[in-house]
Amino acid sequence: MADFVHLKYEVVDSIAEISFQRPPVNALSLEMIGEIVNAVNLAAADANVRAVIFASGIARRFCAGLDLNLILDQPSDHIYNVLKRLYIDLYDAQYKLGKPSIAAVNGAARGGGMTVAVSCDVVIASEQATFGYPEIELGLIPGIHFVHLPRIVGRHRAFELLFSGRSFPASEAQSLGIVSQVVPGDAVMSSARTLARSFAAKSPTVMRLGRAAFMRANDLDYRRSIENVVDSFCTIAGTDDAREGLRAFKDGRKPNWQEV
Repeated sequence: MADFVHLKYEVVDSIAEISFQRPPVNALSLEMIGEIVNAVNLAAADANVRAVIFASGIARRFCAGLDLNLILDQPSDHIYNVLKRLYIDLYDAQYKLGKPSIAAVNGAARGGGMTVAVSCDVVIASEQATFGYPEIELGLIPGIHFVHLPRIVGRHRAFELLFSGRSFPASEAQSLGIVSQVVPGDAVMSSARTLARSFAAKSPTVMRLGRAAFMRANDLDYRRSIENVVDSFCTIAGTDDAREGLRAFKDGRKPNWQEV
């Protein structure tokens, strides 16, 4: 078992389980993002690992997204480094993983938590799981999801989800194609393990080469697109409204947006 501070990494029956362990809501610190990337790379390098599961060790909380202290009143070069780790380094690690990955979403997934989930090849959610892109409520944008979400659900439905900031249940996420399976709450890990064992039973060579072909076919110029939205996020994060939105959230009040 590998040693991490904010997650648990364990390999059982050729399945690597990466379980988030940062109470109370698994908010992503820069250290935690780095640990997730390192855990993916560790699984990629282990020939005994045939599939990977991302899960949460906190009941009803998958991942709340970025720790807001990473953004509030931070310079643009710091914010760029945060997004590079989450949007680009995690994507690169997943891209090169060489074996299938499954997100077992047991509860709330928001913002950066959505990023972690959809970076996986398959998303299995409990009936109690909820999803959402709340960044707009804070005066920010869910940048990475501008790139991938319209390709999954269509342009108009993506715009509604991204710019309303509303949360939605697992059943709707499945109907939109974001989630692969919805299972009873106590069955999300067992369902993920069953699917992982199914993947693990296949030829590792064929899975590695086939997954690489699948990733290339579906990349759709991701890298250039995501670099553009990272730049946009950094610009927006430096605005007065973004600072006001983040402070208002921390203070538990409604933001006072500037008049245009």
